[in-house]
Amino acid sequence: MKKVLHIVGARPNFMKVAPIHKAIAQRGRLSQILVHTGQHYDVKMSDVFFTDLGMPAPDVYLGIGSGSHAEQTARIMIELEKVFLREKPDLVSVVGDVNSTLAGALVASKMGIRISHVEAGLRSFDTTMPEEINRIVTDRLADLLLTPSQDGDANLLKEGVDPSRIHFVGNVMIDTLLASKAQAEKLSTLQELGLTAGNYAVCTLHRASNVDDPKVLGGLLSALAHVAGRMPILFPVHPRTRKMLADQGLSGMLERTPALRLVEPMGYLEFLALTSQARLILTDSGGLQEESTALGVPCLTLRENTERPITVEQGTNLVVGTDPVRISQEADRILDGQGKQGRVPALWDGRSAERIAELYERVLGAGSEELRATA
Repeated sequence: MKKVLHIVGARPNFMKVAPIHKAIAQRGRLSQILVHTGQHYDVKMSDVFFTDLGMPAPDVYLGIGSGSHAEQTARIMIELEKVFLREKPDLVSVVGDVNSTLAGALVASKMGIRISHVEAGLRSFDTTMPEEINRIVTDRLADLLLTPSQDGDANLLKEGVDPSRIHFVGNVMIDTLLASKAQAEKLSTLQELGLTAGNYAVCTLHRASNVDDPKVLGGLLSALAHVAGRMPILFPVHPRTRKMLADQGLSGMLERTPALRLVEPMGYLEFLALTSQARLILTDSGGLQEESTALGVPCLTLRENTERPITVEQGTNLVVGTDPVRISQEADRILDGQGKQGRVPALWDGRSAERIAELYERVLGAGSEELRATA
């Protein structure tokens, strides 16, 4: 039986791999190996996601941990080479744009192993973002480029990619969201936090360009304080962001804004319960831009650009940059009932994983004949 090796490393990867792993398992025509690099190693940033998403325990855990981009990527590459030599996969499936994604693609390419990149073709056109470098290089190396939206196809074609490598499969992360939403909203998360549906905002911040610069971070906090003057904001704090808030002496500003409530990172279901019932989302996360569009919740992206323009063109997202005045103005507009209305893009239908599983079987020659032969 042909073997697919999945690589996960950071929180956003898990929501994308979980439905693919499940779809392949249900069809029973391919064997699978799940490798967790340990790029995110905090329990709330990683381990809890396996429980929430019903994923099996990883077959291989590398325990890489943190470090500079070069150090982390290099360590992942060294360990993945050993895994690939031992497991001999027929296809390495990487997702998203984190360092584990790039490392997996580089090692597989040099070893002559076929590569699939799930969430291919996304571009911010900002090469100061480490994720943009990861996206571009991974797409150059991958044999199969699986796009979540049609702008991804267009980007790849403009870069001269052979159309036969491009496959528009839809947004697999939305598979997880749609499958989990009802379960998440049955949780007592809002009651435990003293919130009522539609009467609070959610914020996430983690990108270096936002949290490493005291002036930028201070400006963002002032905008959040403005919003918190109108309704509570729940702010699950990424470990990196919490460290920067302390290092930059911004704790006093937080203490003066009690309605801006910092909480620990949440599991997937808890966080989905929070975002699905929010009035407004403020974020610098890529995935949350997509989730807010699928949920129909207005989103302000606190960046100067986005690699997910479909969420702006069709969805509920608006890219507002980091100017506190503009953020405050756009937030007021949404809270006053004048926010943009969006729609869900094509193939964000909860069936992307099925399309991916079928594609992998077809590419690897694992059709119904092989299934009968192994029965």
